[in-house]
Amino acid sequence: MGELRGSDLSAVREQLGREPTTPFAVVARCAESHPLAIRNAPVDADGRPFPTLFWLTCPEAVKAVSRLESGGAIGELNARVDADPGFADALARAHEAYARERARGFPGAETLGGVGGTRAGVKCLHAHYANHLAGGDDPVGAWTAERVEPFHPERPGRFAVIDQGTNSIRLLVVEPDGDGGLRELSRDMVITRLGQDVDRTGRIAPDALERTVAVLATYCRRARALHAERIRVAATSAVRDAANREELEQAVLEHAGTELEVLPGEREAELSFLGAVRGLDAPAPFLVLDIGGGSTELVLGTERPEAEVSLRLGSVRLTERFVRRDPPSTEELEAMRFAVEDLLEDAEGQVPVRDAGTLVAVAGTSTTIQAIALGLDRYDPEAIHRTRLALADAERVLVELAAMTTPERSALPVMAPGRGDVIVAGGVILVAAMRRFGFEEALVSESDILDGLALDTLASL
Repeated sequence: MGELRGSDLSAVREQLGREPTTPFAVVARCAESHPLAIRNAPVDADGRPFPTLFWLTCPEAVKAVSRLESGGAIGELNARVDADPGFADALARAHEAYARERARGFPGAETLGGVGGTRAGVKCLHAHYANHLAGGDDPVGAWTAERVEPFHPERPGRFAVIDQGTNSIRLLVVEPDGDGGLRELSRDMVITRLGQDVDRTGRIAPDALERTVAVLATYCRRARALHAERIRVAATSAVRDAANREELEQAVLEHAGTELEVLPGEREAELSFLGAVRGLDAPAPFLVLDIGGGSTELVLGTERPEAEVSLRLGSVRLTERFVRRDPPSTEELEAMRFAVEDLLEDAEGQVPVRDAGTLVAVAGTSTTIQAIALGLDRYDPEAIHRTRLALADAERVLVELAAMTTPERSALPVMAPGRGDVIVAGGVILVAAMRRFGFEEALVSESDILDGLALDTLASL
């Protein structure tokens, strides 16, 4: 479903004038950073079907689209469907894609129909416009956007960054806030496992590429729907290691209009540090630990990186190398721990990790383990960001996760779809690093390389 910030729940409740009836996540924000469009679960809290996947919530946007509807736009568009085969075909594809998107993570939900719950024609401009904002290739949504935008003043210089990792692809759309910072317009993450078997084969698998490019295309459409002037795409470990990355590079050029940046490990570490420590009030120097799917970065510094290393181990890579049973056996857990210990020993020769005053843990492994340790009933980044995770709690959560099967871990309310099978390996890295480097706690940060990419892009404007 995605993350739901506590402040967003309050904002949407106020926008709707009632309690939301289904779990949701924000997919797009207005210039004032309040929710503009949300993604609903295909079933409500009582398990009843909820046909509108993307919902427009900003009152100003709702009013503007309602004025368009009251002027007869739906009748005009349905007449165009009958008269224009090209428009009708594009609309049919939008309905089909909407149904497929609804079923992502909820098999069978595609039976609820297309945009707004219908399978043909135009039923609700609000639903089509929300689909357009979310990144849907929706001719009715785009037509609506041309006639109602903008609702609020927009600052120039909007841009998007996309972090293509081994396990996930993530989007951040922002605009400069005028004070040297950034205002968020969209943040999203989908686990597509681009790095599937790359450690073994040295190549990106065709099905992994197909999954990833589909999300990439959606993200690029969303960025443009939110008026991003530039889309920057950076890739990390799996793409660094893949001999056949040309197809991904071609897809990025086609959809983003820019060339793919394949970050060296040291550059990845620098950007993670930039995103993790900006504005951080804690004892320095900082040691940033970024556990990815294919690599783990360690970087030490205060205002800027002073020493860094990129290790060829991550949650996906470790799982593929060592885990054959579910739950993993004691022998498999020990094999992972020994492999991690060897690389951490090597890392100490390159980074003076024991000089650090604060260990800052970033990325999905650390934030998810902290969400479990905190006992959250849903993933709330505001409740997690810059909280402290005790080593004892990390060890306890790792033991609990290692005793579960993948379906049991995946069913945890804070577990992102696609992370359940690799979270144990990530936890092994986290606990081993805390133990070896002598940290009784880690400061867990929701800001990481994705934010570092955005801040780095802002500095170049």
